[in-house]
Amino acid sequence: MRPIEQLTTEVLALPSASRSLLAGKLVESLELDADGTLQATWVTEAKSRIDEVRNGAVMPIPGWRSVGSSKTNVDSAIS
Repeated sequence: MRPIEQLTTEVLALPSASRSLLAGKLVESLELDADGTLQATWVTEAKSRIDEVRNGAVMPIPGWRSVGSSKTNVDSAIS
């Protein structure tokens, strides 16, 4: 088995599409290991949030606005 440092170097040398695919597989493997209760809690939370949007309790924010707002907040925090 290769040391993690060597593996990291090799993985970071891959094209971005390959790294993205690998990252997805790694996250998926972690999700499969997750406790069933934790998974159920997140499913319940997701359904609750969907219901809030559907019944008008909250207004969704377009992705472009959310990313822009997050960038502004980060820029302000580091200046």
